[in-house]
Amino acid sequence: MPALQRRLAEFAAARDWQRFHTPKNLVAALSVEASELVEIFQWLTPEESARVMADPETAHRVTDEVADVLAYLLQFCAVLGIDPLSALDAKIDRNERRFPAPGKP
Repeated sequence: MPALQRRLAEFAAARDWQRFHTPKNLVAALSVEASELVEIFQWLTPEESARVMADPETAHRVTDEVADVLAYLLQFCAVLGIDPLSALDAKIDRNERRFPAPGKP
């Protein structure tokens, strides 16, 4: 994860884009990219959505949008000093306490 964040930072720095990479701009870009991913699935039935990766062209679009979402999320985390894996681990811990599995106290 840190290597990808460095690579993204170097890519932005080489193009003098860091000044645009504010938390506000990055979270807006993240939202846009997530919406582009939603757009691919918008009118699909549940069955069609489960088979989306079977079509090479659609699979490529989905993969690209996932990469865009992840890139902006990683850049957002880097700017704010958030370790995304630690944040996710802590969130899963909280959810396990909030929503115990049936039969568990």
